[in-house]
Amino acid sequence: MSGGQAKGALSLVLVSRARVWLAAALAALCLCASASGQGRTGAANAPFSQAPYRIGERLTYTVSFSNFPTAAHVETQVAGRGQLHGRDGIELRGHVETIGVVSAALLALNINQTTFVDPATGLPYRSQQSLSQNTSVRDVVTDYNAPLVDMASAQGRNVPVWAGTFDFLSALYRLRALPLAPGSTYALGVRQNETVYDAEVKVTGRETLKTNVGSANTLVTEVRVRGNKEADDYRVHIYFTDDERHVPVLISARHSAGEIHIELASAEFVGETLDPLAAATPTPNDPGIRLPPEQPAGNNPPRATPTPAVTPTPGAAPVTPPADLPFKPGEQLNFNFFLGPNAQPAGSASFLVRPRARYFNREGLLLTANLQSAGAVQTLFPVSDQINSYVDASSVLPFRTELTLAEGKRRARFVVSADQQGGAALFEDGTRVEVPFGTHDLLSVFYALRSFDLTPGKRNSVSLLLNKRPRVLFITALRTAPLPLGGQNIPAVELALTTSDPAGDRLALRLWVSTDKRRLPLRLTAVTPLGQVRADLAIIPTTLQ
Repeated sequence: MSGGQAKGALSLVLVSRARVWLAAALAALCLCASASGQGRTGAANAPFSQAPYRIGERLTYTVSFSNFPTAAHVETQVAGRGQLHGRDGIELRGHVETIGVVSAALLALNINQTTFVDPATGLPYRSQQSLSQNTSVRDVVTDYNAPLVDMASAQGRNVPVWAGTFDFLSALYRLRALPLAPGSTYALGVRQNETVYDAEVKVTGRETLKTNVGSANTLVTEVRVRGNKEADDYRVHIYFTDDERHVPVLISARHSAGEIHIELASAEFVGETLDPLAAATPTPNDPGIRLPPEQPAGNNPPRATPTPAVTPTPGAAPVTPPADLPFKPGEQLNFNFFLGPNAQPAGSASFLVRPRARYFNREGLLLTANLQSAGAVQTLFPVSDQINSYVDASSVLPFRTELTLAEGKRRARFVVSADQQGGAALFEDGTRVEVPFGTHDLLSVFYALRSFDLTPGKRNSVSLLLNKRPRVLFITALRTAPLPLGGQNIPAVELALTTSDPAGDRLALRLWVSTDKRRLPLRLTAVTPLGQVRADLAIIPTTLQ
């Protein structure tokens, strides 16, 4: 990582009162949505829509910054309605978390916010925030009983405002509840910590926008900040769906070290069968990559992972992941890499299972992996790779894969959309590759094999897309024996990983998996031109099931 990138990323994530109020993954959300102390003019009483407050809505966002494609993760949710803290209210939840290299090397930030709002006005009456920053943890509870202020009227500006005090979460929903008619302007007093920013949100027009969850007609808004040049220079733009819900699908901001983008990754509406963005979907065909729609209920094909259509191999059998997978959302596995006999790690990897939600118009799980070099290797040949695999929640078959590589001076990004039923994989550069049903990527197979029959002597086979060509990966269970790791002797099964290539075992890949219900990957070894490489699970549970 260059010095300029590190400085820019730090300025993004450091939560300080006066420096950067686009704190970490909140970024532009704080600017457009953290309102404090404004009055509502009697002649321009802004209408209030109930549409954004429908119970069960959950929106997930990915935050990118400069050369960091995934700097943070943001989630908002309308959790429920009822008698909450002594009165009728709606419970809103928000979550912000830095991830990847930003979390590992710069700042580990985790914010959980719960706000209770009045169902008739959207005004908050109580909020609870838990902020974890590196080793510091802070919990704040706020009751909203402050007197009302008319900030915009006091400054003589004839623009619609509303009375009351908002935190960032409740204000985001209140902003969505406005008409957002093109040409309209709304004045907001934006509060971050103890600082109040005098902001204006102007609806500048309409635009068709291609998003992670499909194409949508959007309302484009621009945020300006008066009396604060540093904040105004961010030039924040927010794109809302042009329907009654006004779902924020993209928020962009400008920073001296690079662009900030907060992009909708999934939209889920519990209890509804319609596409979340259906009302805002444009009529013309989208020329971009299209993902196959999910089959209607009752017409789904068998969720199996059959052996690819290749010449049969004795002992190889198709595999079918069970419905109850050995891993759950939230599981995080960290590994240290060692080169040869060296005791110092040459790198690290972190694997994470994201919550089940709708990704790219599909119900699924998001699997992520971040690989980083360390120590002397980092100096000689820095590596920072990331893989995102969007998989079916039952079969663990991928329907989209994103691979971002930063290895030495090489920079590359690959995006693949898989049509498992149609037998094709479409790359972002237009390359189309025929693949058999049940084809995995490098990350999805790492999770899928944990559900295979790993009885010693058993040989499983799956199709693996590698370097734009499907290959057959054979997973052969060799033997079970205790594996000494982390001061423990862990019962494990040793697996041989080979491919259908002529020199399919040239790397001598071996994987040890625990024999308990979780099937934890414990160790991976390979023989490379640089010598033997070993990856060990860094944190071993003291008690395995």
